[in-house]
Amino acid sequence: MTKSIMLVGVGGQGTILASKLLTLGLMEAGYDVKMSEIHGMSQRGGSVSSQVRYGEEKVYSPVIEIGGADMIVSFEKMEALRYIRYLKPEGKIVTNNFRMNSVSTLVGKFEYKEDEIDAELKRLNATMVDAAKKAEELGNIKVMNVILLGSLVKSMNLEHIDWKDIIKQNVKEKYIDLNLKAFEEGMQLIDHESSATV
Repeated sequence: MTKSIMLVGVGGQGTILASKLLTLGLMEAGYDVKMSEIHGMSQRGGSVSSQVRYGEEKVYSPVIEIGGADMIVSFEKMEALRYIRYLKPEGKIVTNNFRMNSVSTLVGKFEYKEDEIDAELKRLNATMVDAAKKAEELGNIKVMNVILLGSLVKSMNLEHIDWKDIIKQNVKEKYIDLNLKAFEEGMQLIDHESSATV
């Protein structure tokens, strides 16, 4: 059975790196994996999404159809709602409790109504994690993406994969320990938040 995961965020948040680590881990575990990525109108500030599809049998397309995602992992909470049409009715949402204005909000195309966004995420039973806050506690906001990867892995029951090895192989040596800690923190956030929502 093919599983489909969509990772969404704003350019500069590390969405693509997290998707690549996810893809490499799944491939290492023997899954057939397809990944596609869509960059926004600018490297930083534009909406970014990655689609990862995997299964034990052949996966023919990297593209997730409307209503086809088993999970949406959002690095920024408004982005979760921007892509909500892709989620299956029984699909899960894990979103970072983090606001980052995209180009669309900065130029006035969209208004950032944070209270309404939070209310809608609560209605959708989304799991909200404080990945940005945890990254700051670890001393480097850039590991927010690996924290969210840990949350994704825990939510999708993918702990059987050797993620430590994947991180060690694909992160600069001086940042390995920090990223390993970030990954563990992300998994623990789901332990703490799995029974609570927004």
